[in-house]
Amino acid sequence: MSEHNFFALTSRMKYINRWALMRNTHNENLSQHSHEVAVIAHALAVISNKRFGTNYNAERAALIGLYHDTAEILTGDMPTPVKYHSPEIRDAFKGVEEVATQKLLSMLPNDIKDEYNSLLFAQEEDAALWRFVKAADKISALIKCIEEEKAGNTEFTKAAESLKELIAEMNMPTADMFVEEFLPAYSLTLDQLD
Repeated sequence: MSEHNFFALTSRMKYINRWALMRNTHNENLSQHSHEVAVIAHALAVISNKRFGTNYNAERAALIGLYHDTAEILTGDMPTPVKYHSPEIRDAFKGVEEVATQKLLSMLPNDIKDEYNSLLFAQEEDAALWRFVKAADKISALIKCIEEEKAGNTEFTKAAESLKELIAEMNMPTADMFVEEFLPAYSLTLDQLD
């Protein structure tokens, strides 16, 4: 058996369902979420570059977003109310995620491990990009809430309100712009998107 199981294991992101404690009209898996976070993180960096004259690496923001929840392949998706119930639980789960990420990295050949280490663990030089990813993560969760509410599921109403507040509290103009300009379209039907 090969010891280089990283890619085979990461392909199993599609089997990790999110929102485990919530009644869903449509299940969302970790692979779908990671793709959406990557797309939005890229967009946030592009908006920053075009509208604020910054020079962020939007492609790297997308890559970080794509891999941001990789540890959950081994840990599963911990529901937010549980994960953030107390500082002790939050810190313990961070430790578990770190061990899981190290385990995943150990499944890569040494000559490429550094490339993935810098994607899976926050690097100081990527701090601004990780901020885009964190905002994109919240926006992606808000999109899930919008989709569920659109399907008549009120289970996500409180989560949507909390996420809107969390995004606003980030005090991040690019995230605010994305929410204002692009989020309303997620409430439209397919015919209305034409």
